[in-house]
Formats: sequence, C-alpha cells, structure tokens
Amino acid sequence: MKLKALALSMLMAGLAMAADVTGKWTATVPGRDGATREVAYNFKANGANLTGTTSGFGGQGDIQISDGKVDGDNISWKTKVEFNGNSMTLTYSAKVSGDEMKVKQTREGSDQVREYSAKRSK
Repeated sequence: MKLKALALSMLMAGLAMAADVTGKWTATVPGRDGATREVAYNFKANGANLTGTTSGFGGQGDIQISDGKVDGDNISWKTKVEFNGNSMTLTYSAKVSGDEMKVKQTREGSDQVREYSAKRSK
C-alpha cells in the first residue's frame, strides 16, 4: 500500500512540474529569402496530452495539431499543411520556459530545421 501511495505522489509531482502551455502563443517564423510570417498557436494541455490549432500558413485558417504531447517543460506536436497543391507534415518540438518557448520545426522528408521563439500572448 505504501508503494502505491509513493508511486501516486511521484506521478502527481511530475504532472505538477509540467509546463503550463494552455493559451495563445505567437511567433515570427523565418522563411525563404529572409522573409518572415506571423504564426499563432492556441494550445490546451491536459496532463500529458496537447491539443489545439495553429494559424498563419498562407490563408489556410486554423489548422488542427495532432500527436500533441507534454513532457515536463518539453512539448511536441504535428500539423499537416497544404502548399501549392502539395500536402506536407510539419513536426515541432519546443522547450518552454515561463512565457517563452524555443521551437524547432522540421518538415517530413527534409533535413531542414527552423528554429525560433514563441511568446505567450497576454
């Protein structure tokens, strides 16, 4: 019985240390030829699960995120976007520190990595 109580308290402590990412975040994302675009993320964290949307991809409106996970102060998710008639999956990982996160974005089938910061919108 004591072992179960200890395991439960350790689990609760781990959940309490999870990053609070629920809400809106904005980023200026680098693109081709030095151009940038504004992207917004609307996240909802529920334990280790992360859901939400992203917007700012060439007039596509809100795009649902998938495979969202929260692991301490690290989060990850995927989006599927359409560009010039082609569908592609973008994979994200981010490290959250307070009201800022450092994001790494990769495109399926490419070794190109984009790195940028996102800030919590007030």
